[in-house]
Amino acid sequence: MTFDAPSGTESPPKAAVEPDENNSETTEPEPTAPAEEVIGVRKGMFGVSGTGDTSGYGRLVRTINMPGSTPPPYGPVFDEIIANLRLALAKTFEESIEKIVVFRGELTLHIRREHLVRVAKALRDGLRFELCLGVSGAHYPEDTGRELHAVYHLNSITHNRRVRLEVSVPDSDPHIPSLYSVYPTNDWHERETYDFFGILFDGHPSLTRIAMPDDWRGHPQRKDYPLGGIPVEYKGARIPPPDERRSYS
Repeated sequence: MTFDAPSGTESPPKAAVEPDENNSETTEPEPTAPAEEVIGVRKGMFGVSGTGDTSGYGRLVRTINMPGSTPPPYGPVFDEIIANLRLALAKTFEESIEKIVVFRGELTLHIRREHLVRVAKALRDGLRFELCLGVSGAHYPEDTGRELHAVYHLNSITHNRRVRLEVSVPDSDPHIPSLYSVYPTNDWHERETYDFFGILFDGHPSLTRIAMPDDWRGHPQRKDYPLGGIPVEYKGARIPPPDERRSYS
């Protein structure tokens, strides 16, 4: 197979074309990457320590990083969301938003817990984020004073946009206001997050376990929960009759 050599009349590649000074077109600036926040150091793999490491990763040392605050501009769509939210919250914007992060093409608003309900209502009513896809929990034992995180994914059906809300609370005071009054579908999601992470959603109509037995000790998806060696319990479990079962009304 042969290929024809390019003729001298062909135009050079786009990268080689010098910019036209008379061209008035402007491009949107790319958002600046957020600075990373180091919250801890992890040694080995799978939490190995001391002797008995057969994985070959016993001497592995790596930092635990969290995306830091992103400086503006955030990108055309995200700038619009932030501007509209600032108008909706007015003077409470600065005290409600702890930091704004744009990471891997997604917008995350870190909200102070006492302002969570107000911010959610502004996003629902003013910015048309009508749907909450649920709340997920996360546990970062090394993030002192912010060990437990609750993450909400909001979707705007009207504008086909998404935004993430994240609230951080200390392990010693794991209380977050419930969003049941704003997004009723969070009923089951908040129960699941409470069950697996121990986050207490104040104002929830029935904050009970959803997967584990009512008298189960601990929260299985926390990092400090043992991965093995848990004694077998509830061998004599008894299912109560219908008239004695828990009611969700």
